[in-house]
Amino acid sequence: MAESTRLLTLPNLITTARALLIPVIAYALARRFFDVALVLFVLCAVGDLIDGMLARRWNQRTRFGAIADPVADKLTMLTVTLVLAADGLLPSWLAALVIARDVIIVFGAVAFHFLVHEFEMAPSRLSKLNTALEFGVLTAVLTDAAGIIEMSLWLGPAYAALTGTILTSGLNYVWSWGRRAAKARDRAQ
Repeated sequence: MAESTRLLTLPNLITTARALLIPVIAYALARRFFDVALVLFVLCAVGDLIDGMLARRWNQRTRFGAIADPVADKLTMLTVTLVLAADGLLPSWLAALVIARDVIIVFGAVAFHFLVHEFEMAPSRLSKLNTALEFGVLTAVLTDAAGIIEMSLWLGPAYAALTGTILTSGLNYVWSWGRRAAKARDRAQ
């Protein structure tokens, strides 16, 4: 899993393009061009899959990509979540849970890194499930808002499932970092 020293790689270019689309998605949402926002949001998700696959397959993992890729993901999801909630298309309580989980994870990772031990952030399976479900819920809301497919019957159960993965994956991170911190403390004594 060696990291490439090259910054200009195809996976990094795709990640950068995804990041540059965030304000365009926000603008489309603000103007209520939900069909455009949906297409761009799905393109970002597909780009995320492709850049990760290419980085692994062509051994083009870079430090930039390791940092920029999850930042682009989180900012894309956060932007869509906030704008949809502000527009009343996504429940505010759900947006608050999404944001709270991400804040806890980011602050927990930073605290662990500086107070306990440096480590590489690796998403858990629960976190990957949460991200996939969050993407699915936001896609469903955008699809409904664009008038492409009526999704209102499915949104309640989808919100419940997403809430479950938010809580379990967030608690999983807190628990696993707590265990790592305790082990590091025990080794230091």
